[in-house]
Amino acid sequence: MESFFAMGKYAAYVWPAYGVSLLGLGLAVVFTMSAYARAKRQLKALEAGE
Repeated sequence: MESFFAMGKYAAYVWPAYGVSLLGLGLAVVFTMSAYARAKRQLKALEAGE
């Protein structure tokens, strides 16, 4: 198990790549949910006739 996490000389590239990927996916989810909430508010306002 230790060798899996160490990954030899490639660990310095692999673990930051995982981190950047997770950060990017997390930001994509946050931005998508934010845009969805904004669109929902706009639709509600349009339906109310404002």
